[in-house]
Amino acid sequence: MIQAVLFDLDGTLADTALDLGGALNTLLARHGLPEKSMDEIRTQASHGAAGLIKLGAGITPDHPDYARWRTEYLDEYDSRYAQDTELFDGVNELIAELDRRGIKWGIITNKPMRFTDKLIPKLGFIIPPAVVVSGDTCGEPKPSVKPMLYACGQIHANPQHTLYVGDAERDIQAGRNAGMKTVLAEWGYISDEDDTDSWQPDYRIATPIELIGCLTKKQV
Repeated sequence: MIQAVLFDLDGTLADTALDLGGALNTLLARHGLPEKSMDEIRTQASHGAAGLIKLGAGITPDHPDYARWRTEYLDEYDSRYAQDTELFDGVNELIAELDRRGIKWGIITNKPMRFTDKLIPKLGFIIPPAVVVSGDTCGEPKPSVKPMLYACGQIHANPQHTLYVGDAERDIQAGRNAGMKTVLAEWGYISDEDDTDSWQPDYRIATPIELIGCLTKKQV
């Protein structure tokens, strides 16, 4: 019996790529670098600031200038975090059905609390999440199991009776290692290079409402 469904945020519940990418392109233009297309940005959007800065400037976290770039990027994103972001089609329909069935829902994201606390109330969820765990809530982001177990503890859900839905390998790893059933959101920010078969999710869904079919399945 599924007690709860927990979701990743970027690329799973909300299409944040336009704002994430807009912030990146503004920063690149400021530094005299060419902008990136939205197709390129979407493949890296789930990897947060680190993935986008690497895409745009070729700078990784071990680069001496990375901290400065990250600060600039986050400040730019802060100025437009909810400008073009919206829920994916079908998300509110799914949430309403979960509520009708008495199933709690929540969010576990690697997005910093600085943004989740402001963004989530603006997204127009038909029913607010029972729990929100940000990337800095537990001191360790996904793929650590700490955020997963913390979320379950907050809503009194057994991980073995919980589904976790996400669009990145770290989502599937974290959910599986926490003892949850995992669901790959195939509409998310997945690149052609991602070998999603090797991630071994328990289920795959092409649209949010298809999740309802996973609630009673006993096996993949």
